[in-house]
Amino acid sequence: MNKRVSYSNLSKFVENILTKVGLDEYSVKAVTVGLCETSVRGVDSHGVRLLPHYVNSAINGRKNPNPNYKYQQNLPTIGHLDADDAFGHAAGMKAIEYCMDMADKYGTGIVSVSGSSHPGAMASMALKAARKGFIAFAFTHADSLIMSHNGVRPYFGTNPICFACPRVEKEPYCLDMATSIAPWNRVLVHRNSNTDLPEGIAYNSDGEETVNPQDASSLFPSGSHKGYGLASMVEVLCGIYSGMNFGRNIPSMYGTPIKEVRKLGQFYMVMRVDGAIPEDQFIETMQLFTDDVRNEPSKSNERIMLPGDKEILESRARHKNGVPLDDLTVELFKDLAIKYNVDLEFL
Repeated sequence: MNKRVSYSNLSKFVENILTKVGLDEYSVKAVTVGLCETSVRGVDSHGVRLLPHYVNSAINGRKNPNPNYKYQQNLPTIGHLDADDAFGHAAGMKAIEYCMDMADKYGTGIVSVSGSSHPGAMASMALKAARKGFIAFAFTHADSLIMSHNGVRPYFGTNPICFACPRVEKEPYCLDMATSIAPWNRVLVHRNSNTDLPEGIAYNSDGEETVNPQDASSLFPSGSHKGYGLASMVEVLCGIYSGMNFGRNIPSMYGTPIKEVRKLGQFYMVMRVDGAIPEDQFIETMQLFTDDVRNEPSKSNERIMLPGDKEILESRARHKNGVPLDDLTVELFKDLAIKYNVDLEFL
């Protein structure tokens, strides 16, 4: 990471680039928030480094910069959003808004999304609901990348799971995890630097474990058969339930021609926190739970943290010191700045 950009300047840059390539206002805002918030939280694999790919997707037809959403309320608390090949962040933000409207009225809201594209980090959508006082679940599927249990090739994608809910402190509790032991981005980092992978990360095309990033073609599931099982659950919700492709039928994000749409599914569920106990009791008990866990004794000098704590700490640091960008991203951003006549200021 050799350059840093302030969060405000980074957001302006991303917003201006996306506007220049023709995204509608809603898509610009949704994608800008999704990419920039993810980077400021330290999840660089799903943050602004994806902007050049997203720009290519918009100008070459994979993603629809001006989608005509079609929403159908099939049941009182279950809806379906046909995203018309929209940017995944935009489709996800639309879906979570419909979920919150239903949950306000009926206690729960569920939306299945079809015709979507890569939605980045699912925390972007789940946190939107949790910051408004709701419990939220968010899922999406992806192209085949984790090795099947006892198999010789991947079937399910890294199919992430996200769960978020409010507490007394400003930032919600947030679990956002892939069902693979590590993100594919880690393989790419080692591939670019030509350094060996740690053991227990990747398999080669013969289904054998490898530490050579050049040979890596799939990932270990998180928790062996348990991660594989969780990935299958996400596939049911996002592939089968949405009427989209599933498993090895999903087009690859990087291996498929950029003009080809991917037709991904997403799945969201939002709940009010006062379904069983009063809202204040839930919020206060969540904070008690949070404090309790953080105060647990540690056998090292590192503190005990809950899911999302690392991202909260990183966000504070990056808001203060700027968001770091790797060398390749810096060069690609400079190219975009010149091509679209958009200013980019580094710290």
